[in-house]
This record gives sequence, C-alpha cells and structure tokens, in this order.
Amino acid sequence: MRRTLVFVSLSALLCYTSCESKKEEKEEEIKFLVTSPLKKDTTVTRQYVCQIRSIQHIELRALERGYLQEIFVDEGQSVKKGQMMFQIMPLLYQAELQKSQAEANYAEIEYLNTKSLADSNIVSKNELALGKAKFDKAKAEVSLAQTHLQFTEVRAPFDGIMDHFHVRLGSLLDEGDLLTTLSDNSQLWVYFNVPEAEYLNYKNNSTEENLLRVNLLMANNQVFKYPGVVKAIEADFNNETGNIAFRATFPNPEALLRHGETGNIQMTIPLRNAIIIPQKSTFEILEKKFVYVVDKNNTVHSREITIASEMPDLYVIGAGVSENERIMLEGIRKVKDGDKITYEYEDPKTVLPKLKVYVE
Repeated sequence: MRRTLVFVSLSALLCYTSCESKKEEKEEEIKFLVTSPLKKDTTVTRQYVCQIRSIQHIELRALERGYLQEIFVDEGQSVKKGQMMFQIMPLLYQAELQKSQAEANYAEIEYLNTKSLADSNIVSKNELALGKAKFDKAKAEVSLAQTHLQFTEVRAPFDGIMDHFHVRLGSLLDEGDLLTTLSDNSQLWVYFNVPEAEYLNYKNNSTEENLLRVNLLMANNQVFKYPGVVKAIEADFNNETGNIAFRATFPNPEALLRHGETGNIQMTIPLRNAIIIPQKSTFEILEKKFVYVVDKNNTVHSREITIASEMPDLYVIGAGVSENERIMLEGIRKVKDGDKITYEYEDPKTVLPKLKVYVE
C-alpha cells in the first residue's frame, strides 16, 4: 500500500513538473513585435476655424434727407453695377437745381453785357472780372445742385447681392441712414489664425511664386471644390493667443459661399526630419501618452512622449524617443514596466505602409 502511494505521489509530482515546464516553455515562446520610430520629411494637415467674408461688403446709406419714394430691387437679389436701387423724393432738389440754373443764366447775361462794355472801354477790367466771378459762382451752384439731385438716386457701386432692407417704402430718411448692405461674392476672403511655430514653418517653405494653397471644409463637412490661396498675413501677432491672422482668397464662381459663413481651413504644413510612430504603439495614463522602449537587455521601460502632430494611425513625436531606439508595436497591454521579453524586430519602413500613413 505504501509503495503504491509513493508511486502515485511521484507520478503526480512528475506530471506537475512537466506541466509547469511546458507552461514556462510556452511563455518563453511568446514573441512581441518591435519596431523603431521613423525619421522622415512629411506633411500634416491642420484645421483652423475660419470666418468667410465677401471681397467687397459695404453699407448703402442715404446721402440726402427725404422720403423714400421708390425701391427698385428686392432682398437677396443680384444687382449689376450702376443699377438703380432706391429713389429718395427728388422734388426739393429738382427745384434747387432749376433755381440755380436760372441764377446762372442771369449771371451769364450780366457777364456778357459787361464784357461787351469792357471791349468798348466803357467799363473797367475790374468790373469785367467781377462779372466773370459771379458767373463762375452761379455755375458752381448749378453743379452742386446737380450733385444733390444725383444723391437722391442710390445705384449699385458694383455687381453684388442685396441683403435685407433696413427701411421701407415711404420712410423719412435722414442723411446717413442705412438702407441695406451689398456683397460682392465673386471671391471670398477667408480669415483664420495660425500659431507662431506653424507661421515660421510656412514662411521658411514658401515664396511669392509658391503661395500656400488651402482647402475649405464647409459647415456641412464637405470640402469646397475650389482651393484657395494664402495671399495676405497680418502685421502683428496677438500677444494673448500667440496667433497671427492669415487671409486666403477663394474663387466662388457658383455663388455657393456667402458673407458671414464659417468653416474650417485645411492647411498642409511641411515637417522636416519628423519622428513618426504608429498610434497603436502608445498607451495613455492620466491623459499622458507613453510608449514601451526596449533596452539592450530586452527589458521594456515605459516612457512619456509628447505629440507634436497627429495623422491617420500615426503620431509625430515632439519629444520622448529617437529614431535609434526600439519600441513595442504590439502586445503593450501584456507587459509591464521592467518585464524582459523576446521579440521580432520589423523595420519601420515596412510597418508604416501597412497603416494609413501620409509620408512623402
């Protein structure tokens, strides 16, 4: 009986030892995939909230006092340069013009009579000069009255689109009262703010002959089909935000965009010698990003990194790892800091093409 128990115990011990050995062998057989950051020139697409403005957007105001007698246009209507839009009651100004024309005719007759007498040496040259001055003054009064009369007609200064009316037919207008606004939407000026570092990158990689092209993501999340060009940058940085305003010009041949819309500018920024890693090689602790770095003894160590830019499935690293180090690509949730691993190394040039990379 004792021999039997000893035999069973030895068998159980051997079986347990064998299982443990197989388990350890199995654990040792697990190999993790490791790669390195890739150092390469690339580009990233940044988005900036923008404001869309018409290339010309003006207020139309009454230049004379009077009743609004006629409205020849409608809200939202397209108008042509020189088209009649509003008529302020012109009767008073017509009467003033007629009065000044009559006075000018009288002054002209006086001047001609004086000239005739001066030619006959009956009156002095001073009297002739005085008559000429009165005639010139009367003609100036006619010109002024004509100008006032013309101011009762409000015409479109350029091709554009009407906004809503601020007055109605029959309104009593004072000089300077707002009638409506007019927008020329044939081109749009789109304003957006750029941080200082990205401004410097732009200036280092652009010339007057190579203006930066940008795209506009509209409010419906569709990209406007006509690209724009950055043609102007404001003079000063905003000291509170550290940003500077860019202005891009967009063609608008289909009149889709209008003054006052919003959207997002998509601008491609060049990055020189960027350090790129796959996003899946990172993990997050308390809103901080980390990677596992594999040392020369095959031991993993967690290390915090900073993200300079983000691309589909990729991060551009600001600081934390270099191109010569090795980082875990897969299995980061199966290890902890200080673990020793076995791994297979895969060159980043073969890793990144399998991802949604945008590398030149």
